[in-house]
Amino acid sequence: MEMSSFVRLHHLPCRRPHAPTNVRFRAAAATATCRWPRLPGVAAPPIRLRATGAARQFDEHESSSSRGVKEEEEDKQQPRLKIAVVGFGNYGQFLARTLVAQGHTVLAHSRSDYSAPAASIGARFFPDPHDLCECHPDVVLLATSILSAEAVVRSLPVHRLRRDTLFADVLSVKEFPKNLLLGALPEEFDIICTHPMFGPESARDGWAGLPFVFDRVRVGDCPARRARAEAFLDVFAREGCRMVEMSCAEHDAHAAETQFLTHTVGRTLALLELQPTPISTKGYETLLRLVDNTCSDSFDLYNGLFMYNKNATELLHRLEWAMDAVKKRLFDGLHDVLRKQLFDFEGSADPTEVVVDDDDLDTDNDESVE
Repeated sequence: MEMSSFVRLHHLPCRRPHAPTNVRFRAAAATATCRWPRLPGVAAPPIRLRATGAARQFDEHESSSSRGVKEEEEDKQQPRLKIAVVGFGNYGQFLARTLVAQGHTVLAHSRSDYSAPAASIGARFFPDPHDLCECHPDVVLLATSILSAEAVVRSLPVHRLRRDTLFADVLSVKEFPKNLLLGALPEEFDIICTHPMFGPESARDGWAGLPFVFDRVRVGDCPARRARAEAFLDVFAREGCRMVEMSCAEHDAHAAETQFLTHTVGRTLALLELQPTPISTKGYETLLRLVDNTCSDSFDLYNGLFMYNKNATELLHRLEWAMDAVKKRLFDGLHDVLRKQLFDFEGSADPTEVVVDDDDLDTDNDESVE
């Protein structure tokens, strides 16, 4: 039987292993897992090895593309958390936008109905805290006001959460929420107390370089729980925050000066009803901005900074003492000037000195005036 000069080889279907991204060994990969059926008297075709893309010139465009791929791979490796933001007011929504942008799932709960704002940023709103807890979030982030924090925490059905849930807060004081969470939560729950030292106004251009204070109050000694805690802290590190780890007590000692004092001065100046003038100096304009920044926050926040930071009372007394000391120095100087004007005459006698004639002191000739 005469064989045709053309022989068609049937390539059996096979599964090729994953090859490196820069070089794809197509033929080699095929021969590693496939068999070529041979017809009698016909030799197998030669195998050609081709590395695609190996000879392409490495240029700036390709470099940027590879960097983009690398960033995408890092994003894929970044753990995605399910975070419940409890207290979805202005600050809670401010944080939620970044959480959603990083790819985390955000669940929201608040006493007021914020379902529309939640939907607009890609979060899911739960009016009922029971429904929220039954979703089993990885992290419960407390973003309420300081004054309402205790009532909110004690109203949460924590028994519906997983036993190893991580609780975190962003309150402006730290020892109070630390003691609150330690007392109200089961021992199995992890706790991290944090304070982003910025808000929607000061961070309108991003979080890069802004301080973020945190204290790992209680994190379970197991790889999964430690990894979850680090993934939560990495939310702020990825945005470029300056990560500052310190104890809650140390934070409150510093915050009494950096926050409470600033708010006190700003609200005191606000009572003066200061207005811009045609000759305003840079320093005066700074004071006006201070008034705007501090008074844009609610009085409840300022009151919480005073009520729940034991260092605030002492600082308020020191501020009063300093004001009295300045007033005393001013008035003492004023009195010195007045005394010199009233009593010091150069080249003249002291006006308090009475000049008496000797004749007036003659008591032997006591004559009556007729």
